[in-house]
Amino acid sequence: MRACRVGLVGAGGVAQRHARVLSGFEDVELVGVTDVARDAAEALAGPHGARTFVDVGELLAAGPDAVYVCVPPFAHGPVEEAVIAAGVPMFVEKPVAVDLETAERIADLVEQRQLLTAVGHHWRYLHVVEQARELLADRPVRMVNGAWLDKVPPVAWWARRDRSGGPVVEQAAHVLDLVRALVGEATEVTAYGDGNPPPVDGADIDSVTAATLRFEGGAVGTLAAACVLGWKHRAGVEILADGLALSLAEDGLTVCDGDGERHLPADPDGARAAVDRAFIDAVRGIGDDVRVPYAEALRTQRLALAVAESARTGRSVSLPTGPAARPRVAVADAVPAGVTVDA
Repeated sequence: MRACRVGLVGAGGVAQRHARVLSGFEDVELVGVTDVARDAAEALAGPHGARTFVDVGELLAAGPDAVYVCVPPFAHGPVEEAVIAAGVPMFVEKPVAVDLETAERIADLVEQRQLLTAVGHHWRYLHVVEQARELLADRPVRMVNGAWLDKVPPVAWWARRDRSGGPVVEQAAHVLDLVRALVGEATEVTAYGDGNPPPVDGADIDSVTAATLRFEGGAVGTLAAACVLGWKHRAGVEILADGLALSLAEDGLTVCDGDGERHLPADPDGARAAVDRAFIDAVRGIGDDVRVPYAEALRTQRLALAVAESARTGRSVSLPTGPAARPRVAVADAVPAGVTVDA
């Protein structure tokens, strides 16, 4: 079987990581790269023997079997629309958009075309996630606490709310996706931001955000997000069930139960490779292990944006859990408590 021909849209750090992984697969050929910064595209394409294309249309005209969309949050939308129109399987890096309208529109187009998709929530491929799921299988989750305590990444757009969505959307989405995978769907969030940007020129995002969450299965939880440090301090989740405490991060799972405490290490690089391997196998028709297709990532996007919206407005946001459900903002000043209206 011939190699799977892959095109990359975007040439930043995430695209570089995917290029390294994909170039290590014997059944993958990187055919081309396009980026609004032509020199960045050339710098990425050259070492991998790929061509540089002027735009997405030119890349698609080269006939790739799959396209990786690795653009900043604010640039999502037009690229995906072009790939979907061409009927090409598509891998999209998270977050899938900076807003909900764009993500919902792309999800609808994907559904209409029944297009094969995957989104880069690679934490789902940590083997310890499955171990955590097995440990929780016969125990109701009572509480979950998630955190992403980090720095402002060194890219100009990140500290702008209209460019990144803020730290909850751009960073903590990994944590929220993992929470959804292990605990289930959130039905209501209430969040607060500090209203003060981090000490970065042009920043208008909250430095810190604290949120409470209620889940469909009865569990309650919290999320803490911060971007005021000079290092990645902590990113992960803690889950409490009857007689069980789990602490899960990218580097492993710590289990505390009646038998004491034990740590199970994880391989984050292996998970990053596994998410690409699963998508390529699905494109080639020899595998079916895409754990986060676009529709699934949309649910995480809804939750992240609900937290961000609640922090911005000071109002609770409810999240109905049906397949077509969209977040709704509770307007406590205008209607009785517990009643929600469309945002």
